[in-house]
Parts: sequence; C-alpha cells; structure tokens
Amino acid sequence: MWLVLWVPLLLSPALAGAHVHEFTVYRMQQYNLQQQKHGCRGALVVADARTVEEAVLTWRCVVMRLPDFTLDQYQAARQQNAASVLILVPENISSVPQDVIQQFMLTEVAVVSNDTLMPVYVAVEDEELLAMYEEVKTATLARRSSSLLQVLFSAVTASGFQMLAGRDVPIKPISDTSFITLEGTLAGPQEEPQTIVIAAHYDSFGIAPWLSYGADSNASGVAVLLELVRLFHKLYSDPRTQARYNLLFSLTGGGKYNYQGTKRWLEENLDHTESSLLHDNVAFVLCLDTLANGEGLHLHVSRPPKPGTMQHTFIQQLEQVVSSRFPSVKLGMVHKKINLGETVLAWEHERYGLHRIPGFTLSHLEDPQSAARGSILDTVAQIDMRKLKRNTVIITESLARFMYNLTEKGSPKELTVFRGHMEVQESRLAALVSALSSVPRATQLLDREPRQLLLLASLEQQLSRYLQRVQRHAFRTDRRDPEVVFFDQMKQPMTMYRVKPAVFDLFLGACIAAYLGVIYYAIQNFGHLYSKVTRTAMKPKQQ
Repeated sequence: MWLVLWVPLLLSPALAGAHVHEFTVYRMQQYNLQQQKHGCRGALVVADARTVEEAVLTWRCVVMRLPDFTLDQYQAARQQNAASVLILVPENISSVPQDVIQQFMLTEVAVVSNDTLMPVYVAVEDEELLAMYEEVKTATLARRSSSLLQVLFSAVTASGFQMLAGRDVPIKPISDTSFITLEGTLAGPQEEPQTIVIAAHYDSFGIAPWLSYGADSNASGVAVLLELVRLFHKLYSDPRTQARYNLLFSLTGGGKYNYQGTKRWLEENLDHTESSLLHDNVAFVLCLDTLANGEGLHLHVSRPPKPGTMQHTFIQQLEQVVSSRFPSVKLGMVHKKINLGETVLAWEHERYGLHRIPGFTLSHLEDPQSAARGSILDTVAQIDMRKLKRNTVIITESLARFMYNLTEKGSPKELTVFRGHMEVQESRLAALVSALSSVPRATQLLDREPRQLLLLASLEQQLSRYLQRVQRHAFRTDRRDPEVVFFDQMKQPMTMYRVKPAVFDLFLGACIAAYLGVIYYAIQNFGHLYSKVTRTAMKPKQQ
C-alpha cells in the first residue's frame, strides 16, 4: 500500500503542469494541375510531438522551426513514416538570417512540387508552442546523453505532448474555383492605333495558402502596373499629350497555376469578342513580375526581337534609360523558347506567345524556377522599396520614350518625362505593396473569402478611377475536365495536450497490478496471516 501512495507523490510535479493549448494550423498546399498531384493529401493527426533530434520518428508529429526545415530532415521524417510534420514560423521574419530564409524557400519548393500522404502543417509561433518545442527538444537531448537508468526514470516521470488535428472526414475537392481577371484601357487618339498590353498576375503561392502573402511575387508587379496606370492617365487625360497607342492593362488570376486566368482571358478575347483590342495590331505585351529586389533587371523573351520591330525598339529605349540614369543596374536578356511538351509555362508572356502575340517579362530574377516566386516568407520585410521605385522609374521612362518616339525626335538620353507632380511616388508604391501583402492572395481563397473579395474590389476600383472600359472576367474551372483542382481543410484548429508517456502507463499499470496482487494474496491467506500476526503480537506479553 505504501508503494501506491508513493507513486503519485513522485509524479505530482509533472502532473501539476498539465494543460491544453489550441491554435490554428494551415495545411500544406494540395492541388492537381493537369492530372499531376502536388502537396499534402493527409489531414488527420493524432501523435506525440518530437523534434528532429529524436532518433526514431515513426508515428510521431515532428515539430520543426525554420532552421530545422531542410530537405534532408523532411525526407528523414517521410522515410521513417512520421505521423505528421508541424512547421513553426515566426510572426515577424525580419530578424531571421537570410541563409535560413533561403534554405527554407528551397525546401518549400521541393516539398510542394511532389505529393505526400503525410500531413504537413504550418503554424505561427506563440509562447506555448515555443515552450513545448524547447521542452521536447531538451528531453530528447537529455535522453541521448543519459545512462540507461536515468532514461528509464525520465521515461516514467517526464511528461510529453500529444498533437490532435483534422477531422475524421475525407478531404473533398473544390470544383467551382473562379479565376478573376481585371482589364481596363487608355485609348489613343487615332482610329486604329496599335495596342501595348501591360499585364501582371496578382495571386501568391507558398507551402500554406493561408500564409502566402507574396510581397515580391507578385504584389510588386501589381504595384508597378497601378503606378503606370496613374501616370499615363495624366498624359492621356489631355488630348495634346496622348500617345499614338492604346494601353491595355490586365490584372490576371491563376498566375501561380500555369496562368489560368490569362489563358482563359485570351481565349475569350480572341475567339468570342470581336471588339477586343487584342484583335487589333498588338505592338507587344509587357508582363511585370517580381520587381522589388535584386541588383539588376532581366528581360525574359521567348524569341529575341529582330531589329526594326517595335519590341526591339522598346528594348533599346530600356537599355538607354538604364545606361544613362542607372549605370549600376545590370540589364540582361534571357532567351527561353516555349516548349510545347512542358505542362507548366515559365512566365506569363509565354501565354501570349502561344497565340503569336509578341511579348516579354521584366523581373529581377534570372531563373523562372527561383524559390522566391513561391514562398510564405515572401513578405514586406524581404523587399527593398528603393529598388522597387528604381525599377518603376526605368519601366515608365522607357515606355514613355518608346511611345512618344523621343529618341528619334532628338531628345537627350537624360530627359525625365515623369517629374514634379508626375514623378513615381515611393510612398504610393509602399502603400500598394503593404495593402496587397496584408491579405493572403492564394488562388483558392480569392473567389470565396471576404477579405480577398474586398481586395479584388479595391483593385477594380483603382483601375476604374483612371481607366476606361474596366471589366471583370470570372472564369470557372471545367467540372468535367478541370485543369486545376483544389481541396478543402486548408485551415483548422490543432490541440496540444500535455500527457504522460506510454511507459508511464505501463509503469502505473504494473504498480496497480502489484497492489491488487498483494490485496488478493492477503485476502486468500487472511486466516494464516492473521494467526501469524496474532502469535507474533502475543509473544512479548507471555514473556
């Protein structure tokens, strides 16, 4: 009996800390693109928490912070049949070292590009989660450095954490997603002027849709487009300063999923709408993508423009502005042919190229597969507003020189068209990027969540303020043969329980069994034990 009374006293410090903590987790991307599966296909989690230092991860929930989330650690968890992975990201990443951010981004891209049955969740760090992580990590390291006796004692007395998430219902596909494209024009003075198309996709991408804010990719491109809208509106509002071109501005959805919004918008304009400006002579299409970082600019083309073409002339103006006003900026051309055998296009201009419409994409990135184009760490803290303003100035001045034929008119290379009250405003660019990056813009959310719908309405209002014939196009996926399929259960609660380990249950069960064994033996042999105790008690009296 004393043994049973001693066990609770031994374990009371550990039991006193029992608690439950509920927090929000975001499931890793799950989508099918042209019949290929990507991301996480599992959601249910019922497992004990462990860190990557644990030797055996089988049927455990592996908790990782940013430095822990490497491709090797992730693959190790999968190979050991871990129950799930929980990634903890800080609320503010401004203090995270750049090498850790780059490593996380590379792992993020590699993980999402494949599919897995293992549930993968992301959560924003809080005090309870950090305390849990440190406690589990400390316990793991202590077990690895202790003797066998200490390990057994710790296994009995220590407490752990169990993670529960997901519903016991199947994950369902979402078959009614809309890709929304906004367009508006500034009309030139001539009866049949040529058209310059300026486009940018506004959606974002990352390992978790609910945490994908996409500040550089592609809030920066949208911000530059909106600044171009404002500045050229001022020129076109006066008939004397109108250029001989139509300007068609396009904000497209589904850019992160093979530019579905652009594809459907082009099909509608070219096949069904006779009044579309795309039926006229298109000078070129300029696509804006990831423009808020880097030491240079890259012009991505599917086919090098021939001398004498309008595309070639624009590139000359671009080179002239860079060399005369920003000599430290490296401007390069990246030539990549459109491969019809590839299922995913690299840049948005390739969608136009498939319809024989000339175009190119401006970006500070040289590689279209760069991890920076799809990461939950692509936040405002990671971009450089001065470089965004610099790139905006380069684009606006180059367009103006081309549209007004300033070089042939003998204007000096250093001439600034947009100055004074018409100059590019860094404060406006910063406000636009901050507003766009304040809401996760994953495609799955944009047509159904209130904040995302309000953001689209704000973009439409911005275009309507300056442009003519602003239109909204909503293209739904084909339910019979959809090119893109999304899935539900992307955001849900996870509960963390402080629990005793399974060894404790065995130990407690053994103690209870021993206690019951002693009681049973005492009852079965009560007469013998009673007489023995009585004789022992009476001997001193007789003496």
